[in-house]
Order: sequence, then C-alpha cells, then structure tokens
Amino acid sequence: MLGYAGRNNTLRDHQPPVRCNRGMQKKTWEDKGLPYAGELAEQNFRDLLTILQWNYEHDIGFYRCTSQSFVPWNSQYNIESLPNIDTIREIAEQCGEFIQDHDMRLSFHPDYFVKPASTTRSTREKARKSLENHGSWLDLMGLPQTNEYPINIHIGGHYGDKASTADRFIEFMKTVSSSVADRLVIENDDSPNLWSVTELVESISTVTDCPITFDYHHHSFSTDGTTYREAFALAADTWGVCPVTHYSEPAILHAENADRPQTHASYVDRVPSWLHTQADVMIECDGKELAVNQVQTTT
Repeated sequence: MLGYAGRNNTLRDHQPPVRCNRGMQKKTWEDKGLPYAGELAEQNFRDLLTILQWNYEHDIGFYRCTSQSFVPWNSQYNIESLPNIDTIREIAEQCGEFIQDHDMRLSFHPDYFVKPASTTRSTREKARKSLENHGSWLDLMGLPQTNEYPINIHIGGHYGDKASTADRFIEFMKTVSSSVADRLVIENDDSPNLWSVTELVESISTVTDCPITFDYHHHSFSTDGTTYREAFALAADTWGVCPVTHYSEPAILHAENADRPQTHASYVDRVPSWLHTQADVMIECDGKELAVNQVQTTT
C-alpha cells in the first residue's frame, strides 16, 4: 500500500481546518496547563480519525501521523493525567478500531532531537521519554505492540565512533518498554558519514532484532557498495511483517530549486513496481495525499 506523512492538504484547506498538530507556545502552556493541552490533544485525535476515514475513502492505507504537537507538551506530563483523558481514550480507540478494521497502517517518526545513541546521558533520557510517549499514544488507540505500527527513528549520528555508538543504542534498547521496543524501527541516513542499510543491519538489527526502514532516496548518498534492490532486500529481511520503505525523488530531478541534493521534490513521477509490490511505501514529499493520488492514477 501507499501512504503519506503529516498534513493532508485537502482537509487542511477545509473550514475549520482538519489537522492533528495543534500545539501551543511555552507561555500558553505555562498559563493554561493541562486543561488546554487536553483540549488540543482531544481535537488532534478527532481530526486523526477524520484523516484516516478520508484516506480509506481514497484508497490510501498507510499514514504517518505527525509527532510534533500531537499531544502538546507531553514531555511535561503523563497523558493519563489529562483531565479529559476518558474522552481522548474513547476517540483514540475509535482510531485504532478503524485502522485495524480496514487493514491500515499508522506510524510515527519522532523529531530529529530524539537521539537514542547520544554520548550524553540526559539526551538519551529525553529520547527514551519521547519514545515512551509515542508508544503510549499507540497503546491508547489499542493498536498491538508490533512493527505493523512502527515508530521510526534515526540512530542520530556516529559521534566519531560507530562501534561505540551502536553499543550505546543496543544498551538503550534495554531501557525502553515493550510498547517502544516492539514497534521501533531504524532508517538509513542520507550521508556517507552516517548509517547505511548494511551498517544498520550488521551493527544493530542482528543484535536487537530492530527492523530497518529502507529509504530509497537516502540510499543514493550511502550505498555501501549495494544496489537499491540489494539494500532493500537486506532491510526487508529484518521485518517480521510487511516492510516499510520511504520513497522520494530529488528536487533537482524535477527542476525545483534546492540548496542540497538531499532535498525532496514536491511530487514523485512514480514508485518502482518492484518496491511497491514488496513493501508498504511512504511517499515523502510536500504533495502529501495529492502525490499519492497522482501515483495511483499513473500506475
């Protein structure tokens, strides 16, 4: 199946807009606290359900929900402490039931500051808390603790010593709950200095059983001597369920202005058939659901 991440352009243009990233500034959080955070989280869950329903009606079975502000300022509290948690749980369970009843997939991709292999203990602890929050959101929806509903991250750097970084990540995995460990997946990077598919498989997955998400565009910057198909096969073998892949095309290929070759194009021309038939593909571009619809009509 095909999917997209974050904003639904079509629904975002509705009045009122449908979106699940309502957040607030620090000053507002300090002034309004848990009650307002609960209001925003409730509406985010409501709109997530609307987005899922829209996706199903348009034959889009895979969706990556935004991590940013989905449950505002959740780093400062346990979601169970929200005053309207019973209402939130009811809506969240509706989301989970809809996903499972229609054989859909939901994923999260925590922000760049989640660095589980950092050399700094406090940074690793922040990463652990963020990932536990993501796990709690999926648990609230009643979704099984499995990579069918993945939490996708990057290792976060090599810190001058990849072997030691891998060791720290392996130790980090021992500190998280099953809510995180059974859903966590790792993605290859878009730099030859960071982590290739081969390195992730050999250094991380073989030890932790953590699946590897193959990012097609990223692979062009860190091949480690493997072709796209070879790297995909290595990553796919680490999954116990249908593997997830990320697909995008470089902006320069589409004559779009870009400062870096890593920059994604707004749309994609196609998804390789060999990739589409063997994996669930997350199309990463600003076209979002419109890009998926375009691919659907041209394949």
